[in-house]
Amino acid sequence: MPAGSTVSGARTGVRIVVVGDRGTGKSSLIAAAAAETFRPEVPPVLPLTRLPADYYPDNVPIVIIDTSSSLENRGKLAEELKRADAVVLTYACDQPSSLNRLSSFWLHELRRLEIKAPVVVAGCKLDRRDDEFNLSVEMVPLMQQFREIETCIECSAPNLLQIQEVFYFAQKAVLHPTAPLFDQETQALRPRCIRALKRIFILCDHDMDGSLNDEELNEFQIKCFNAPLQPAEIVGVKSVVQEKLPEGVNELGLTLTGFLFLHALFIEKGRIETTWTVLRKFGYNDELKLREDYLSIPNKKAPDQSVELTSEAVEFLKGIFSTFDDDKDGVLRENDLEDLFSTAPESPWDEPPYKDAVERTPLRGISLSGFLSEWALMTLLDPAQSVANLIYVGHNCNASSALHITRRRLLDKKKQQTERNVFQCYVFGPKNAGKSALLMSLLGRPFSENYPTTGEQYVVNAVNKDVGNKKTLVLREIPEDGAKKLLSDKESLASCDVAIFVYDSSNEYSFKGAMELLSYVARQGEETGFGMPCLLIAAKNDLDSNSKVNIDSAKICLNMGIDAPIPVSVKDRDMNDVFSRILNAAERPHLCIPETDIGRNQKRYRQLVTHTIMCLSVGAAATFIGLAAYRAYAARKNNSS
Repeated sequence: MPAGSTVSGARTGVRIVVVGDRGTGKSSLIAAAAAETFRPEVPPVLPLTRLPADYYPDNVPIVIIDTSSSLENRGKLAEELKRADAVVLTYACDQPSSLNRLSSFWLHELRRLEIKAPVVVAGCKLDRRDDEFNLSVEMVPLMQQFREIETCIECSAPNLLQIQEVFYFAQKAVLHPTAPLFDQETQALRPRCIRALKRIFILCDHDMDGSLNDEELNEFQIKCFNAPLQPAEIVGVKSVVQEKLPEGVNELGLTLTGFLFLHALFIEKGRIETTWTVLRKFGYNDELKLREDYLSIPNKKAPDQSVELTSEAVEFLKGIFSTFDDDKDGVLRENDLEDLFSTAPESPWDEPPYKDAVERTPLRGISLSGFLSEWALMTLLDPAQSVANLIYVGHNCNASSALHITRRRLLDKKKQQTERNVFQCYVFGPKNAGKSALLMSLLGRPFSENYPTTGEQYVVNAVNKDVGNKKTLVLREIPEDGAKKLLSDKESLASCDVAIFVYDSSNEYSFKGAMELLSYVARQGEETGFGMPCLLIAAKNDLDSNSKVNIDSAKICLNMGIDAPIPVSVKDRDMNDVFSRILNAAERPHLCIPETDIGRNQKRYRQLVTHTIMCLSVGAAATFIGLAAYRAYAARKNNSS
């Protein structure tokens, strides 16, 4: 995070580092800007210099760092550059060689150090240049080659010419960056900027007629800039758009095309702060995503709590699904989903873990059940992203009305019931045990001998509990070589409602591998208190079963106090109602929790200690009562005598 930023996106300061060759005027530039007067003699390197918040209109203070270009100070220079919010790169107008050094050394050095801060090129000592020099002609090739350059400016410290502008442009490049909004090469708004502005346009189009009428334009102006537009100004704005882009205005008002054109025009004319003001009024940060403080996500108080969508949010999503299902066939296709998420920074389901987590139709469509399942998975794994996307697609309520934090699973175990609607299950097992086949069968996909497994993956689907009552089941496949790493985190099992151990029922080594994982998980559950129901799944039941595996599995289940393995054959589609049985285990969190010999001995020890303490307490109480009775007897005897 840059030095001057805060979590909410509001800046508390801008840190500007000034670099360049020796003698190019770095220190004189800084001193003249700070003192607003020229000092003929300045130190070779100035100490840290501050410009107060009211120095520029944005009311954000500036810290300026002067640097030495000597070789022995290169390490310190690199450290300062990596902390910079913006870089001012100087050359001397009377030294052509220092200008050549920008492209031959300095700009490449910034790239080598992976400096992402915007760069302002400042030509100092303008008063000393005698020959004719066209800045725009000289600098255009440089700015085309190095897109990190925000602007170029010439200045003179003795004449106090454009000294303050240098740091104003540097601050502006930080507070109102061009790169996220505008592609200088194509001279067009970037896709993410278009998406954000489209959402803002839709929010301001109260009558939803696809245009902003005069009243809506005026409300927009007041919200963003705290000042109304005069009727003549509205006419003027629409006239400018209509002259350049006829389709930007219709009989109803300013269209989305015209709205986008206006913002591109602002940026081209150097008024990028206008567009940033609009975006920030509607909650966007520098990455054109909604700020965290705008989302107000409630936090889980314990790791064994989970997050689900409220019924209100689910009903909203059902309505959204119906709205974008134009042909009313119960399926959203790729173009429908792209349209739905066209007001989000990007479609949230194009990358893992959401890509391929639900079943798609042959036409790459998604059903209502799959649509709601994707949202349930996103809410479980990343509540902030879920709420942000709800807002992007039109949900106007706050996070608390969209999210529900579940009761602790530890409390569910005590109450012997759960109120959860979404259950996450970890699927463990050795390689080739049948884990991926089990996951794909939850989605209803046909059996394949070669499932493309790329390590950890998620699938999610609704499972019928009984008529009219569905729960959402999330299966998370844990690769064999990733299990130990996952379980190295003591809270890793807190979010697991059921642990599933899959093994090839025809292979003794596969069974042993699954049992090792079961023992490891069971032991960690006992140590951390996050023990959960565990189920064994004897996969590949279509193959000849191994009698030793059958006998050993029965013994282990009996010894650990869990249910007998569930035999399944994905190939033969003989699933033995496995997903309903997983769901039943999740809804009874106090049962099927494995107990190891170590855990059993520790439990007996704790019971023995508790029993001993109780006995001692009872004995002490009896002694106290007896002593009190004796004293009462002695007192009565003395009184009678």
